[in-house]
Amino acid sequence: MWEGKKKAVTFSYDDGVTQDRRLVELLNRYGLKATFNLNSGIQSYAEVFENNGIRIHRLNVRELPELYRGHEIAVHCLTHANLAECDEETIYNEISRDKWIHEQTFQCEICGMAYPFGTYNEKVMKIAADCGIRYARTVIETGDFGISENLLELRASAHHNRENLLEMIDDFVALSPSSPQLLYIWGHSYEFDVDRNWDRLEEICRRLSGHRDVFYGTNAQVLL
Repeated sequence: MWEGKKKAVTFSYDDGVTQDRRLVELLNRYGLKATFNLNSGIQSYAEVFENNGIRIHRLNVRELPELYRGHEIAVHCLTHANLAECDEETIYNEISRDKWIHEQTFQCEICGMAYPFGTYNEKVMKIAADCGIRYARTVIETGDFGISENLLELRASAHHNRENLLEMIDDFVALSPSSPQLLYIWGHSYEFDVDRNWDRLEEICRRLSGHRDVFYGTNAQVLL
C-alpha cells in the first residue's frame, strides 16, 4: 500500500503559527512528514491570540512556501469559521476561497482539510466534497491505528499530548501487521510553548524515526 509497507506515520498541525518553524525543523531532522492546515484570510503576523498567557502569532505569507517545502498544505478555512453554525454560502466561501488562495500561493493542488474547531455536519461534508476536498480531519481520536472509512470524517489516532501516546508509538513500531496500519498524530505547534514540552515532540520524533518498515508521508500521501 505504501511502497510495499504496511505501516505509515503522518502528522497534522493547524493554524500556521510561528511555532511551526521549530516544529518543521524537528520533523525535517527526523525525516517525518506533516500536513499543515492554514487559514489564508487571516494568515498574518498581525493576527495574534493568547493561550495561557502565551502570545501566539500567525506566520506571514511570504515565508510559507519555503518553510513548508516537502510537506503538505491543506484547507483550514478562510477565517477559521465555525462551519457547523454557518449558512451554505458562507461554508462554500470559507472552503473554496481558502483552497483557491493556497493553490495560488503554493502552486499545487489542494485536496485536504481540517475542520476549524473540529465542528462539522452532513451539510459541511457535502459542501467540502463539492469544493474538491477529498479528506477532512476532525478532532476525534481513535486511540488505535485504523484508517477511517469516511475520509470526510477523518479521525486521528491521537493528539500529541495524549497520555499514552509514547506507549502507542512503541506498540506501533513493534507491529508486524497483515493489513495497513496508520499512526496519525495531530495538534497545534503553539501547544508545545504553552505546555513547555518541546522535549515531548522530540521524543515522539526520535521513537518514530528511521524504521525501514514504516512509510513516512503527508496526510494525502498516506490516505490517497
